[in-house]
Amino acid sequence: MNELIVSSVYPPTGNLLEALIHISNEVFSMEKLPFVQMKNISSMVRRIKILTSLFEEIQETSSAARLPPSSILCLAELSCVIQKVKLLIEICKEGSSLWNLMQTELISNQFHALIKEMDNALDILPLRLLNVTVDTKEQVELLHKQAKRADLFIDPRDIQKREEILQLMATNCDRKSKNKGLIDFERVKQSFNSIGLRTSLDYEEEISKLETQAEKQAGTGGLIAVSNINSLISLISLSKTAIWEEEHLMNKQNLKQTVSINVLPDQSSSCYSLVSDIPDELRCPISLDLIRDPVIVASGHTYDRNSIAQWINSGHHTCPKSGQRLIHMALIPNYALKSLIQQWCEDNNIPITEFKSTPSDSESSSSKIKKYDKAVDYISATKASTDAVKMTAEFLVGKLATGSPDIQRQAAYELRLLAKSGMDNRRIIAESGAIPFLMTLLGSHDPRIQENAVTALLNLSIHENNKILIMSAGAIDSLIGVLQSGKTMEARGNAAAAIFSLSVIDEYKVIIGARTKAIPALVGLLKDGTTAGKRDAAIALFNLAVYDANRQSIVLAGAVSLLIDLLMDDKAGITDDSLAVLALVLGCNEGLQALRKSRILVPLLVDLLRFGTSKGKDHSITLLLGLCKDSGEEIAGRLLMNPRSIPSLQSLAADGSLRARRKADALLRLLNRCCFQSQ
Repeated sequence: MNELIVSSVYPPTGNLLEALIHISNEVFSMEKLPFVQMKNISSMVRRIKILTSLFEEIQETSSAARLPPSSILCLAELSCVIQKVKLLIEICKEGSSLWNLMQTELISNQFHALIKEMDNALDILPLRLLNVTVDTKEQVELLHKQAKRADLFIDPRDIQKREEILQLMATNCDRKSKNKGLIDFERVKQSFNSIGLRTSLDYEEEISKLETQAEKQAGTGGLIAVSNINSLISLISLSKTAIWEEEHLMNKQNLKQTVSINVLPDQSSSCYSLVSDIPDELRCPISLDLIRDPVIVASGHTYDRNSIAQWINSGHHTCPKSGQRLIHMALIPNYALKSLIQQWCEDNNIPITEFKSTPSDSESSSSKIKKYDKAVDYISATKASTDAVKMTAEFLVGKLATGSPDIQRQAAYELRLLAKSGMDNRRIIAESGAIPFLMTLLGSHDPRIQENAVTALLNLSIHENNKILIMSAGAIDSLIGVLQSGKTMEARGNAAAAIFSLSVIDEYKVIIGARTKAIPALVGLLKDGTTAGKRDAAIALFNLAVYDANRQSIVLAGAVSLLIDLLMDDKAGITDDSLAVLALVLGCNEGLQALRKSRILVPLLVDLLRFGTSKGKDHSITLLLGLCKDSGEEIAGRLLMNPRSIPSLQSLAADGSLRARRKADALLRLLNRCCFQSQ
């Protein structure tokens, strides 16, 4: 019976051994192993190398003699363990080094748990029945004994590195206080160097990884973790600016005071001491240097223009000081602070020219400023073009307010085109007062006026601040009206796209979902719309489904059966979007029951595991695992009866994304347990 159970879930011995050897070779041939958990990783790789010798010998002799069933079970369990090891090493390798360092105990426990899983698997390995060499048997037996005795190992070097980083974080948090919190950036550089952060590019990649980790933690409610990650981001951002930018500017002989003293020893040392005592309110929070060109961002904080432009240019949309999301990217000159800085420089006998570029370096400084300014659309626009757009927008808004239907139709069309390109144009059109008039035109009986108005609002909503203005104007009910019974399909589709754009902001997901007609109207477009309209409806439903309370409404509106049908509609081309919505509604009980009732969903998902896109495979395995868990024995039975399911899952467990591999492995184990229970 054991043999029957094993063969029903796991592949033939030859395929299993081939997969084991392949995954083992991948583990110990990994390049550039991480600088954290080095001892645990090297120890685990050594164990897998020994097991690989066993797998290779069994492969050579398995054709001559049939393996005992317990051996196959052991090999299958070892396959799961090695896949987990590979996944854990990849997480250490590809994830944030700083965050992994903070999680030293947790990751060390995971390695220890895998050693114990390996020990449990080897417990059922009948070595005496296997036709392998004496040396291999002795090595495996020794490995088994060591695994049994293995204790949790937490590398003291990692603990020491973490303590150093935590001390630096604490100093960074206190740096606003006078005469304390002074960061030793040479020490920071050494600490970061010990975990593999050695270049400016390494720092940038680490910031990106930390931001990704913060999003994950925020999604699971880890507020303390998010706060710690933000502190790490603050430290590394500051260090990047202080270490690498300072070195770069020093190489270009920018007139910082330290360089001036070294190059010109005949100057008085008082100049340096005075600059080193710059008041905190005159320092840029990013560079910690005297602000040269003070500008105010949307959060109300002031920065040096070059520093904040570089921050924005690197892809950040938050205030570095407060962490608040910037609702617009405008940099407004702070003339009051600029006057104070000039006065302070005069009072301390510091020539203002010292804080400007030298003539010899004016060309490179100018090009650098232009490069930074490209981060913000309106900065790169010339005053003449801005004035021209403003004049045009005001003229067209006037026509919307007082013109005849023909003139309104033409004005709405021109605003639609003007809002199609450039954040500058969208901002200026909104500032000209276009939104309330466009909202009024949504109720027009003229199909072209309505279509132009809703499309113009869609284009305007791409600007973050305009989202707030559109919602404040009460346009959401009018947009839902167009979505439900618009004069043209294009108008209905663009209304759905506008709702998607507005629902990017979390609080608007709640407001839109609370409108009783919004979700049914989107489901109606999903059923009757054009190909583009169905796609717009699907992505809008996805955004709304992120908020838990909206999922039940989506299910009750009949979206589940339509989304499943769209999985088979090649012409619609929204398979991945449909899967994404289904994966979210799976999270509510009504959605789970509706999905389990479908008789065609499981075979479709199995086929998508084989032939879908990478994203489609991720969503498909999420759905299958969710359907089989928590009283999902019937779905598990359907999967076991499908001859393509196990090979598809094994293929995904070997070659899928990190998330897909983890879930495929979990589903295989679940199916194995179900199979044992049924037997």
